[in-house]
Amino acid sequence: MLKDGGFQLVRSYERKGDRVRYYSVERGDWEEIPSAMVDWDATKKAEADAARADEALVSKVHTQEEATKMETVLDVDASLQVAPGVFLPPGEGMFAVDGKFVTPIPQVDSEVKNDRVNTIKRVLTPIPIIAAKQNVVIPGPKAKLRFNAQNLEFYLREAPPDADVPSTIERSRRPGVSGPEVELIRATVKGNKRLLESVRSMFGEKVGQERNTVSIQQWEIARTVYRFTLSEPLTPGEYALAEILPDGMNLFVWDFGIDGAGSVKPAK
Repeated sequence: MLKDGGFQLVRSYERKGDRVRYYSVERGDWEEIPSAMVDWDATKKAEADAARADEALVSKVHTQEEATKMETVLDVDASLQVAPGVFLPPGEGMFAVDGKFVTPIPQVDSEVKNDRVNTIKRVLTPIPIIAAKQNVVIPGPKAKLRFNAQNLEFYLREAPPDADVPSTIERSRRPGVSGPEVELIRATVKGNKRLLESVRSMFGEKVGQERNTVSIQQWEIARTVYRFTLSEPLTPGEYALAEILPDGMNLFVWDFGIDGAGSVKPAK
């Protein structure tokens, strides 16, 4: 700031005796003028005003960035887009995506039953060396939830680890598995039940298990949100998505059925 009311826009300056050396922003070069021409009080005031303006700008930018981060987190958690114009509903659970329809898949409780034929064989054998067999079944011959699409996608949202709400999804994982280990099982209808798994044991130790699984791929697409896609189209029948835990299959599964094309309307 000059005493005659003018000013110079400078990038930096330094006083040397009775001279002031500064870098002119306007001309892009170093220049000098007598220090007696400078209004030092006005210059200091201008410097302070500029510093306050810079600080206010930095604070405003920081606030905007924090707001953007918050909006991004909320968008990922509650408004995750799974198809053009289609969003995943909030809350934990398993969801099926059929084109532009998103359907929550309810969890049902499966049961462990002793295999009757295998038990009779063990009783009739003089030396019982036949392995015991137990079946994991879902009561009822058909799932209530039906689809006619063969190329579904599935999304699993877990509650955040720090959420103070009860969860219906197990959090224990097998060693080396970071996310949930989920299998898609094709159920075998036997009378009034659907068979998911057969487990063989001998002398109290598990010696084998059988599940008719359909290959699926899994990706973690957001925090505690996982996407599962099919490796092959699903044929008509009964299915269940099951989480595999360190000690075996979680007995709470997500069941659904596939009907022939055109036999049912997609659930909304």
